[in-house]
Amino acid sequence: MRIADVLRTKGSAVATIAPDAPVSDLLRTLAEHNVGAIVVVGPSGVVGIVSERDVVRRLHETGAGLLTSPVSSIMTAEVFTCTPSDTVDSLTVVMTERRFRHVPVVAEGELVGIVSIGDVVKSRIGQLEQNQDQLQAYIAQG
Repeated sequence: MRIADVLRTKGSAVATIAPDAPVSDLLRTLAEHNVGAIVVVGPSGVVGIVSERDVVRRLHETGAGLLTSPVSSIMTAEVFTCTPSDTVDSLTVVMTERRFRHVPVVAEGELVGIVSIGDVVKSRIGQLEQNQDQLQAYIAQG
């Protein structure tokens, strides 16, 4: 199964924010979209990603003044991305090894979706259930 298949099922909507937006706007966007991470997009495309964990850790370090700081001050600037043609299996390995929970999907330099670890797990469970159904049907046919 490919990442494009996952996006067809879940949709391609992605919550984004500008790098110069204040962290308070980031928090509002996280809550409004009920997501755990937001892709940071500048004029040149994807420039970072920021998660709830990033906010919590930095808030603990710096205090409430963080809320007026720009998102760029807490984002992860080295963003691992995948393409729609990548396989779910290969992304599963990368997400597990590198401990990523969210991976933006980019095609021809353009952000076209985001995949979470939950999306990957759901996809894998669906594949396993389909395999089980096929095996049961094969056995029943004798």
